[in-house]
Amino acid sequence: MVAADNIQTKQPTQPGAKFNLKDYLKARQQICEAALDKSLPMQYPEKIYEAMRYSLLAGGKRLRPILCIATCEMIGGTIDMAMPTACALEMVHTMSLIHDDLPAMDNDDYRRGKLTNHKVYGEDIAILAGDGLLAYAFEFIVENTQNVAPDAILKVVSRIGRAVGAAGLVGGQVVDLESEGKSDTKIETLNFIHNHKTAALLEACVVCGGILAGANTEEVQRLSRYSQNIGLAFQIIDDILDITATQEQLGKTAGKDLKAQKVTYPSLWGIEESRKKADQLIKDACAELQPYGEKAQPLIALAHFITNRNH
Repeated sequence: MVAADNIQTKQPTQPGAKFNLKDYLKARQQICEAALDKSLPMQYPEKIYEAMRYSLLAGGKRLRPILCIATCEMIGGTIDMAMPTACALEMVHTMSLIHDDLPAMDNDDYRRGKLTNHKVYGEDIAILAGDGLLAYAFEFIVENTQNVAPDAILKVVSRIGRAVGAAGLVGGQVVDLESEGKSDTKIETLNFIHNHKTAALLEACVVCGGILAGANTEEVQRLSRYSQNIGLAFQIIDDILDITATQEQLGKTAGKDLKAQKVTYPSLWGIEESRKKADQLIKDACAELQPYGEKAQPLIALAHFITNRNH
């Protein structure tokens, strides 16, 4: 594989032109940052909105909203159709990070190179900031999505609700907490954790982007398989980076998994075999997008980017 910014493929909207992932990500990140900033204006009580904005606007790859937008465009929709949901998904993701960093969970001091929310605002406000973002995400979708059929909006709200609840992220986090310090954790349990804790929200990002654009049942199934594969690959690479990267590269505390005595993919397979597994998952994911031809190039490039990142 090659570095993300060297992946050269055809631009889906301009046959014969070159698609550059680095330029694509930069442009989409700028659009997403502006939309996120606008989505959550300051108001009274200022402290909670400041805390919500602190984490929501703390940077990051914006991979989840970009996946949502890219999928919507691939199926035939527009950026405007997808943006409210894309912003909401980043709100949900940010909530999960705020809560995950709390002392009762991973007890982390840094996130995206900055002090975690509870280190700045206290644990009480951090919990409420996460709660506020989660509730507001659903309101934002319903109030701001335009030119999309009401039944599609309902499906999106339902998908995201399931992805973040006990059937998704929350359930994965519970099993993850229960598995800390257990060296006999099996691969099936590890897969359950990360299919729910990590892949479920990524799947919602991709599938919801498709639903907004009118994806049919077969397309939704393809998008689900694509996103489940990239979600698991994403976690495998995260596990590897926790071992190999520095705190400066990660923007958060390195070596957390080892300290918490968590079983990870590298601890079961080794680093080299873990990379091979991640590469195969990305290959399988991209195969699901073959019917879309050049329109799929952003999603294909994003899938490869996941296994080539160093933070």
